[in-house]
Amino acid sequence: MKTVRLRVDAQAPGSSESAASIAQAAEILRRGGTVAFPTETVYGLGANALRAEAVAKIFAAKQRPSWDPLIVHVDGPEMLARVAAEVPGSARRLIDAFWPGPLTLLLPRHAGIPDAVTAGRPRVGVRMPQHPVAHALIRAAGLPLAAPSANTFGRTSPTLAEHVLQDLDGRIDAILDSGETTHGLESTVIDVCEEPCIVYRPGVITLEQIQAVIPSAVMFFEAATVQAAEPASLPSPGVGIRHYAPRARLVLVQGEGESQKRAFLDAVRQAEASHERVGLMLPDAFESAAIGESAAVWRWGKWSDAGELAQRLFAGLRWLDGAGASVIVCPLPPAQGIGAAIGDRLRKAARSS
Repeated sequence: MKTVRLRVDAQAPGSSESAASIAQAAEILRRGGTVAFPTETVYGLGANALRAEAVAKIFAAKQRPSWDPLIVHVDGPEMLARVAAEVPGSARRLIDAFWPGPLTLLLPRHAGIPDAVTAGRPRVGVRMPQHPVAHALIRAAGLPLAAPSANTFGRTSPTLAEHVLQDLDGRIDAILDSGETTHGLESTVIDVCEEPCIVYRPGVITLEQIQAVIPSAVMFFEAATVQAAEPASLPSPGVGIRHYAPRARLVLVQGEGESQKRAFLDAVRQAEASHERVGLMLPDAFESAAIGESAAVWRWGKWSDAGELAQRLFAGLRWLDGAGASVIVCPLPPAQGIGAAIGDRLRKAARSS
């Protein structure tokens, strides 16, 4: 299979060249093919969510186990009605507040959604993306799109078309390339069928923002029993599953302030003493540390700007893999707001590496 790379201008998706690329990708989807496309979170790998044979191609391309459910992307309320059997009041309030945007709602599944999408579960994850190219593609195809991240299962999520091609070139039909994604982290996932509503995966829409709309909403905390549970019993995408991992071993450094900086430097020295090729996720606040010249360094961004750290997280892990690092040393940011989502991804990645 040859993967076709189609260029799209995210600032002008209606331009003649961009519209032609989107139309070509939409036709591939209508024929039951697979198309990687940008969203505001990461690049997704899309297929017709209403056809089991199309959805099966996602699992085959990603080497994704069948027990891990997919998230369906829609372009508005009419398409949502083809995916969800009902939309509770709490969901409507969240839709009004955050759609289009990086928020996935777990809703009662419509009978027309194949088992493959939900891994046989009664609920389906649905969101309406904000990215203009994603929105234009869904509208042009006229279909809800099942779309997990466009990478090999368990590996670092893609924020550039090049990342997608590193993993999936020759295994998918096409990719819409419109450059770097905005947020760099997958969507927040919340189950609105429970009381209280449960946030199963943190993202750039934070628990605090959700609680401003649904005050009783709570964060799900993964106990060791959940991490060791049978995959088919897990309640949501991204829970208790190893994800986001670079090829290099990932060492996380906890703490805060000067003590965290000292622990970071100690971890670097320990890795260097083992004669490993060291890669560093280096935010600006840590640049004064005495780092050996042999280390591969990703300038992560401003330690005070969690949005920037999120946007550059996966790109950095992939870059350090490409630089030949065998171990990556990374400080954990403060766990408030988006920092909680960054920590979630890094801890899962460290479990996997």
